[in-house]
Amino acid sequence: MNVTILVDNTALFDRFFTAEHGFSAYIEAEGSRVLFDTGYSDAVLKNAQKMRIDLLDLDYIVLSHGHFDHTGGLWHLIRLFTEAILENTSSHLPKLIAHPCCFHPRPKPPLPDIGAVLTADEVQRIMPLDLSKTPVSLTPNLFFLGEIERRFSFEKPLPGPRCIVMPDGSVQEDHLIDDTSLAYRSREGLVIITGCAHAGICNTVECAKKICGENRVHDIIGGLHLRGTGPQLDGTLDYLKGLNLAALHACHCTALPAKVALAQVAPLQETGVGLRLEYGDR
Repeated sequence: MNVTILVDNTALFDRFFTAEHGFSAYIEAEGSRVLFDTGYSDAVLKNAQKMRIDLLDLDYIVLSHGHFDHTGGLWHLIRLFTEAILENTSSHLPKLIAHPCCFHPRPKPPLPDIGAVLTADEVQRIMPLDLSKTPVSLTPNLFFLGEIERRFSFEKPLPGPRCIVMPDGSVQEDHLIDDTSLAYRSREGLVIITGCAHAGICNTVECAKKICGENRVHDIIGGLHLRGTGPQLDGTLDYLKGLNLAALHACHCTALPAKVALAQVAPLQETGVGLRLEYGDR
């Protein structure tokens, strides 16, 4: 499996890519091409073009959760596919996979909505859509984890001002139950790719182990939504100590104080737009 970071808060040193507050990764695994999250803007298109990655030839687009810094680029991708169809350019419409709550409106004062700019119906007019709470096998060894069980008490933060509007019009506290990740069974163990890990990275790893039938964890890539000191960071550090990771690529919503702490318990690696990683297939 190959993983390329297309969108992140930072870009690799001495590379002229566009960075923004968001995340997107391009994955090639066992003959399939997957775009995981789409960033905030059209940066995903610009960076892919510079890296000579053809986003018109995707098999899947997978969304980790419904926030606009992970779904905003979807509008630009749909425009890319629409123009390709009109211009008779070679293209392949991917299937989009996400949790059923991914496209619900998400008011968070003072913003009226921090959710996806498109509705599920709007997406479905262009490409096939699979909204699933349960795991989905993208390839024999690459899995969409679906809804992640919240097992660890230190990974159950209060929603604060976050709300979500349900299909019946009711407004509820937003516990981000749509947050999910990808997991790949590599030769060396699991490679877990997160968007923000709002479900908690420890919960996410335990879910991946169960779904994949593999207890070894080789690498974690993506945002961990850790900002500094506190019970969640302390619990995460204790948990990660026992994983014996070969690498940890923490990025996006992982603050510098958290990265400093993480580096004490795991082999933290530089991460940013342009990073390419390769893992051995089984």
